[in-house]
Amino acid sequence: MKIWDLSTRLYHWAQAALFIGLMASGISGNGPHIQLGLALMTLIIWRLIWGWVGSETSRFRQFLRSPRSVIHYLQGKEKAKPGHNPAGGWMVVTLLLALVLQCVSGLALAGFLDHLPYANVWLNDSVFSVLENVHLAMIKVLPTLVGVHVFAVLFYKLRSKPLTWAMITGFQTRIQFNGSVAFVSQWRALFVLALAAMFTVILVALA
Repeated sequence: MKIWDLSTRLYHWAQAALFIGLMASGISGNGPHIQLGLALMTLIIWRLIWGWVGSETSRFRQFLRSPRSVIHYLQGKEKAKPGHNPAGGWMVVTLLLALVLQCVSGLALAGFLDHLPYANVWLNDSVFSVLENVHLAMIKVLPTLVGVHVFAVLFYKLRSKPLTWAMITGFQTRIQFNGSVAFVSQWRALFVLALAAMFTVILVALA
């Protein structure tokens, strides 16, 4: 059964590649760290919008469940639906929020926020120091979150649920679901990406 559209799959692997590049360039101090960060920010903006207007399995309302639903799923009392399971859905949101914090703090450290309206008021030394500490803290937090995510994927792999392959092909095998998934036009995805890229370009132009 097809559960992931092409744009969501491309986003997933592009985000993974950019994250690896950012970690490597950030730790070594070499490489296009800022450029990679801007590319990641564009993807994050795209994903946040796509979570509202994208295909069914990509929408937040489809995979964000109540804490009770998460507990019931982990206890085996609730069946999985197409896409992210209840626990995986919250991991997606946690990773996105962590990446947003990293991107915003990175923009501040790189000076891209200095020319925004009233930046001299709200981006004072105290706020800048907080953002700097956040950026440094996320260097440890994000790999931990990614590690938990990878562990979960391997765990499901051992249970004959190939989540990684589904994110490559778009099709989930060995798990039976009722009904079908509603997909939207990939031209919409391209339009959303163009909007996200435009935002990034404007931000850079104002810097």
